[in-house]
Amino acid sequence: MTPSITLHPIDLPGQWCVHSYYTLNPYAPDNSDRLLLAVTDIDSNQGNVLILGPDRKVQHRLGPFPITPSFWHTGAWQSWSPDARYVYYQSGTHLKSTITRHDLTDGSSITLEGDMEGLPPSGEPGISCSHAMLYAAGYGDKKYHPELTPVPFQARDRHGISQIDFSKQTSDLIFTTQQMLDQHACRDQLLEADKEVKSRLGDDEGLTLMLYCVRWNRQGTRMLFYFGNHCVVKERGEPRIAYVMTADRDLKNINMVVDASFGKRGVHWGWCPDGEHLLGYGSDPDQPENVCIATVHHSGQNYRKLCTHASGGHPTISPADPNLLVTDDYFGNVEFIDLVKDQTLLHLKLPTSGRKERMGGRTCGWIDPHPVFNGDGSKILINSMPDRYGQAVEMSVKF
Repeated sequence: MTPSITLHPIDLPGQWCVHSYYTLNPYAPDNSDRLLLAVTDIDSNQGNVLILGPDRKVQHRLGPFPITPSFWHTGAWQSWSPDARYVYYQSGTHLKSTITRHDLTDGSSITLEGDMEGLPPSGEPGISCSHAMLYAAGYGDKKYHPELTPVPFQARDRHGISQIDFSKQTSDLIFTTQQMLDQHACRDQLLEADKEVKSRLGDDEGLTLMLYCVRWNRQGTRMLFYFGNHCVVKERGEPRIAYVMTADRDLKNINMVVDASFGKRGVHWGWCPDGEHLLGYGSDPDQPENVCIATVHHSGQNYRKLCTHASGGHPTISPADPNLLVTDDYFGNVEFIDLVKDQTLLHLKLPTSGRKERMGGRTCGWIDPHPVFNGDGSKILINSMPDRYGQAVEMSVKF
């Protein structure tokens, strides 16, 4: 059955708006229908986090904080605590990352050194990697900036996954990139590739390995994270390395679930609503030369194709209907797909640029759609850009 979709653009004149990411629910978990957005007026080089009420009027404005290149992609990674008492957001720069927790009951805030791409839905402490290292490797502007990473890439025992504890006001490294390399199933192949890079670029060099992109299931019981270098610039001549790993809340039971390295394909992995399976774009198990949307259990077992869609966008499954998938591409095409029939039910086209062509890097001239469902599947929030300002658009979903 084709869903009925009603579009509701959120009107915030003179504000460039973006939600956090397609894997992070921006709606308050207390069913109040409040909503988090990050905004800037473009010209001030400062941003804010807005809390919008059910009428989409501004209830709170948090910040300001400096604009970094990642803002134009994922805002300030603004997120809620499970009881909706606190809001968390990135408040520093790539060279000096900080996370702020704002208490909505009394207006107080705590800011700690560290980084966090959304609080776990199960609550504190936070667990994350260095968002800045992605951009230093070239993720933003496709240029290599080793001077902008807070920790040298080759100091693999000094970067990885950190724990952010607001009650203790601490930020501690708890699992390093070196530890991941030492215990990885493909360690020997990685060390050979590392040796080859050193032979070309010097003994102080090597693969640009890191841990990055922690993504939580909506239950907050499991995370996925990447181990690799797949955002590093091509000029370094490194093989593309991207392993999707999963772990429990306490970083136990680490498994490799997707291998998108050394010529294998895969991108944009997240969680299914059941919290047990992942989905993303990967190799078609029947035709490995093709890409499809696939799913796999968090243990790494039972990899299978969900549908033939191959845009490489950001797929997400409805919490209300396990057979309804929504995905996008970089040009604003949004598709609603029936997974039983492997058939597009509905296609929408939203503007993603106020310019005639995409500019290089992460800038205010382009926005990614990143469709994300609310908790019960009745709404989808999506980024659009009808003019020079990014705009969030809500979609009401009915069957």
